[in-house]
Amino acid sequence: MVAETVVTLEKITALCKRRGFIFQTADIYNGLNGVYDSGPLGTLMKENIRQAWKQSLRALPYDILFVDGAILGNEAMWRASGHIENFHDPLVECKACNARFRTDDVDLNKACTRCGKKDWSESREFHMMFKTQLGASVEQASAAYLRPETAQSIFVNFKNIISSSRVKIPFGVAQIGKAFRNEITPKQFLFRMREFEQMEMEFFCKHEDAQNLFEFWRTERLNFFSHIGITPEKLRLRAHEQTELSHYSSATSDVEYEFPFGWKELEGIAHRGNYDLSQHSKFSGKELAVFDDATKSSYVPDVVECSVGVDRLFLTLLFDAYSEEQLEKETRTVLRLHPRIAPVKAALLPLVDSLGEPFRQLARELRMQGIEVQFDSSGSIGKRYRRQDEIGTPFCFTYDYQSAEDQSVTVRHRDSMQQERIAFDQIQNYIKQALLA
Repeated sequence: MVAETVVTLEKITALCKRRGFIFQTADIYNGLNGVYDSGPLGTLMKENIRQAWKQSLRALPYDILFVDGAILGNEAMWRASGHIENFHDPLVECKACNARFRTDDVDLNKACTRCGKKDWSESREFHMMFKTQLGASVEQASAAYLRPETAQSIFVNFKNIISSSRVKIPFGVAQIGKAFRNEITPKQFLFRMREFEQMEMEFFCKHEDAQNLFEFWRTERLNFFSHIGITPEKLRLRAHEQTELSHYSSATSDVEYEFPFGWKELEGIAHRGNYDLSQHSKFSGKELAVFDDATKSSYVPDVVECSVGVDRLFLTLLFDAYSEEQLEKETRTVLRLHPRIAPVKAALLPLVDSLGEPFRQLARELRMQGIEVQFDSSGSIGKRYRRQDEIGTPFCFTYDYQSAEDQSVTVRHRDSMQQERIAFDQIQNYIKQALLA
C-alpha cells in the first residue's frame, strides 16, 4: 500500500528550480522578492494553461472576444475605476526593526517574527499600485500606473469593441496579461506575487439576466478546473460575505482549492453590476450605453467577471499533481499532470544512441505540429523514466532492437508504469488521442 504523499511548499519550490519550471528573478544578484522567472518547462506549462483557458471559453455558446490591453494606464482611468481611492491593504510596522506586514497576517499580541520585539505601529492603509511618470515631466498630468488588474482596458474599450466587432449583448471580452501589485508581504512562492499574470473575462449582459449568468459562470468556472485534472474533492465554491465584497460587487464567489496552507482563492467570479461602465462614462464624459432594438431604449450593461491568475493556477496544478511513491530501492517522484497541461507530451527514448535516428526525425515532425516532446538517449532507461516522471511527461516511447526489426515501440505510462507495444507509425495518433481525452 502506497502511503499518502505529504506535499509541502518546500518540495514544490525545489522541484521547480531543479527541473527548470520556475527560477527566482535575478537569482545571481540575490533575487527580487515576489518576482519570478519561468524556466523552459514552466514556460511550456503556462502556455498550456493559457490555451486550456481560452478553449474553455470558446467552447461555450456565447461570443467571446480576445483583446490585449496596455500595461500602463493614466491616472484618470484608475481614479474612475476606484483604484486610486480603494486599492489598499492594511499595513502594520514593527517599530524595532521596521519590518512591514499585512495586518491580517500577524498577531499583534505576539512578538515580531523578524526581531522578536513586540512594538507595533497602528494599522494603516497601504496603496498597492505602482506609480510612475511618463516622459521627462514630473507634473501630475504625466503620472501613470502599472495596472493591478487587466479588466479596465476592457471597460474603457467597450464602445470600440462593440462597434468594430458588431457583437450583440450578451457577449464576453477576455484577455491574458501581466498585472502588478506592491504586495506588503509576498508569500508562499507563486501564491502571492508583485508581478503576475491574469486571465480575465468580462461578460456584458442585461441587468435582468445578470444573476442567472452569474450562477452560470460560477458552475462553468468550477467545472473548468476539474476538466484540466485538478482533484474535484479539493475544490469548492465559497460565496463572499457582505463585509468581504469589493466596492463594485453585488455578489462574488471564489473557487477555492485546499492548499497545504489552507483553503485559498483560485478564481474569483463577481457580479459587478454596471459600476465600471457607468464610472468611466461619468468621468470621461463619453456615452457607454447600448441601444436595445426591442425596447427602443438605451441601457448600460451589467458585467459578470471571471478572474484567475496563471501563476496561482500553475502552482495549484503542481500541488495537485505532485506524488511520491516508495519503490523497492528508491522513491519515485511523479507529477500526475493532465496530458493537456503537461509541458512535455512524450519522451522519445532510444534504448541506445545508435538506434536514435528514427526518434530524432519523429521529434522534429511532432514539434512542427506543435506537440512538445523530448528526445533523450543519455543514461540508463530507468533513470530517463524517472526524469520524465518528475516533469509530468505522460508517455515514454522506447525504440529498441526489436523496433528495428518489426517497427514497433514500447509505450510506458507515467501513472501506472505499465508498458505496451504499439506500431511506430501510431505514435502520433496515440499522443493526439490522449490530448483530446
